[in-house]
Amino acid sequence: MCLIALAWQVHPEYPLVVVANRDEYLDRPAMPAHWWHDAPDLLAGRDLEAGGTWLGLSRSGRFAALTNYRDPSRRHTGAPSRGKLVRQALEANADALATLRGIAADSVRYAGFNLLASDGKSMAIHESTTGSVRLLAPGVYGLSNHLLDTPWPKLARARHLLAALLPRLPADDEVLTLLRDDTVVADEELPRTGVSLEWERLLSPTFIRAPGYGTRCSSLIVVDRDGRTRFREWTWGEDGALRSEVLHYYSISR
Repeated sequence: MCLIALAWQVHPEYPLVVVANRDEYLDRPAMPAHWWHDAPDLLAGRDLEAGGTWLGLSRSGRFAALTNYRDPSRRHTGAPSRGKLVRQALEANADALATLRGIAADSVRYAGFNLLASDGKSMAIHESTTGSVRLLAPGVYGLSNHLLDTPWPKLARARHLLAALLPRLPADDEVLTLLRDDTVVADEELPRTGVSLEWERLLSPTFIRAPGYGTRCSSLIVVDRDGRTRFREWTWGEDGALRSEVLHYYSISR
């Protein structure tokens, strides 16, 4: 993923609400969110090149999502796929904090990343570039290709809009408007992450369309107090047009 906004234990009826965009190379094959045949308790999209995922859920109520950390100076040739870490977090039996501490012990092998994980009762994050592993208090958070809640313009806007639409859930149309925002940020507000100014501009919108790269899918996850879960995902073509849509409903098995 390249943009995640989530509300954790904020809404009185929906303890978890997630909106997210996955940005990736356009020629990298992937499958939309589905129940995996080789891991029947996992609901996630799948990267068909390395076999992992970027965001997913489990039947037992676990959630995990990962973003890459953008820093061209930190090249890590031959590193394993970070998408396997999401599956590892979803299939773990430990609580969220212990799960991420276990992953953090080995995260130096991977290119930079941030991994969110929840066991349904707690939410935690591991930022591999700092080594930090910590629990998250109730709140509305944003994560892109830097550390949690880094005030990039698109991330600050996504957090604000998610907080504003919570009282109107399910509000799918508003979620889609949030995730499809292709406004380019003014140069003076752009982050400086080590890529060229042209690429900082191309990567600045919430919804990205760039040469050979862009927003491949958008996701909405809503979990209510009784464990009823809704996962809606939109997949986009190279031109940004809707290519497919999936909607999954299930109840968490306690």
